[in-house]
Amino acid sequence: MRLKDRTAIVTGAASGFGREIARVFAREGAKVMLADINLQGAEAVAAEIGDAARAVACDVSDGDQVRAAVDAAIAAFGGLDIAVNNAGWSHPNGPLLSVDHATFRKLYAINVDSIFHMTHAVVPHFRTRGGGSMLNIGSTAGIRPRPGLTWYNSTKGAVHLMTKSLAVDLAPDRIRVNALAPVLAATGLMETFIGQPDSPEAREKFLATIPLGRLCETTDLAAAALFLSSEEASFLTGVILPVDGGRCV
Repeated sequence: MRLKDRTAIVTGAASGFGREIARVFAREGAKVMLADINLQGAEAVAAEIGDAARAVACDVSDGDQVRAAVDAAIAAFGGLDIAVNNAGWSHPNGPLLSVDHATFRKLYAINVDSIFHMTHAVVPHFRTRGGGSMLNIGSTAGIRPRPGLTWYNSTKGAVHLMTKSLAVDLAPDRIRVNALAPVLAATGLMETFIGQPDSPEAREKFLATIPLGRLCETTDLAAAALFLSSEEASFLTGVILPVDGGRCV
């Protein structure tokens, strides 16, 4: 087991990428705290996983709630080794000026502020343990932006730069910080990214931009998350790993 005796917190774990990351981490020996604004959904996934999982309500845009979720994980497991910042949100694909300021601020609160909050909550604990691993979920949108998603794209660019800067800043503490950059996947945000009208033709047009010819699966991202969070990646920090079927080549 690649995460035997390790502990983790995964945000946005009630569905999509977060759910699969939590499942894979538990399968590989970790105890996992599933943090999600949808507590009922997180509890259902935790029950499915079994004794290795717990669930906690958490709005990642709220620093107090993130700190409480981290404290709950530490109390439940006796410590924390891995933090996965997976929770995210997007505005619908559409005209640049159709996004109002409230939506813009919500984007940054969920996609960017959340990493600020998690850093403040977990880094002091990691330092007392002599190290740890933080994994941020970015996007190909932060590497090769698409029209219609400018404000969302900018949040993922921020995630990537924060990842690199945190990696440099925290390396002396033996805290590794990496990110994954998935291409479009069949998750709850898929229609948001495709834009309107969504149609088989629109999806085929998008698929044509991915050299390997398919969307990202949640299992693809979870496998990459497992690698970067394991001891196999102990010398990797500041990495932005595209999980994109060649989209960003």
